[in-house]
Amino acid sequence: MSSKNPILTIVGAGPGDVDLITLKAIKAIESADVILYDALINEALLKYASADAELIFVGKRRGCYAFQQDQINDLIVSKAKEKGHVVRLKGGDPFIFGRGAEEIDYVRQFGLETYVVPGISSSMAVPAYQGIPLTKRGSSESFWVITGTTKKHQLSGDVALAAKSSATVVILMGMGKLSEIVRIFSEENKQDVAVAIIQNGTRDNENVGIGTISSIESIVAEKQLANPAIIVIGDVVKERAVLSSVLETVNKNK
Repeated sequence: MSSKNPILTIVGAGPGDVDLITLKAIKAIESADVILYDALINEALLKYASADAELIFVGKRRGCYAFQQDQINDLIVSKAKEKGHVVRLKGGDPFIFGRGAEEIDYVRQFGLETYVVPGISSSMAVPAYQGIPLTKRGSSESFWVITGTTKKHQLSGDVALAAKSSATVVILMGMGKLSEIVRIFSEENKQDVAVAIIQNGTRDNENVGIGTISSIESIVAEKQLANPAIIVIGDVVKERAVLSSVLETVNKNK
């Protein structure tokens, strides 16, 4: 049993680009006795961990779970009581389809202090890196962020509701349901609505496909797009800005 108070800090690791981590997140990682990290984080972030910190991969890759959620919950509690400060490092923002709130609900019954460090959500950052504004005057007044796959492994019913609106629709974890998404939007006579699919967003191996509801499946096949990817549907895709690499150039010249 550790002499330290058992603490859990849920930390958002951002969308992938290691430079998009927050200062508060880095401080949490540096102070951790144990880090439980997911598959979608950039593992370069682990360089901020103490040499004495225990690093445990608890993510999912290609449908294979290193740990089930119940096991992760129990591991957080046992490691916090054994060593002190546990950081749960999650991709994007931990409260946007990240199960962060579920983990806090579970561990608080065991007396752990709990904290959250928000992260930059991939739902907004990934389109932005491609110059796609989720809202733009005259094109979109709002946006939906929807999970493509629910707890029951079905497409969220909110996709059908969103398809009836004029809002930008951002779908996470939806590549396995793409045909169903295309069908739903087609039934709303939106075959010509623009679509962007961005794989490995903000990372060096980012891959992008741009098309319409009627053409996006063939583009996905042509470009071999797959998870992890974000689907952006709406007129704002046509508003895609041409971004320069000035900041990147400046950083390289430092």
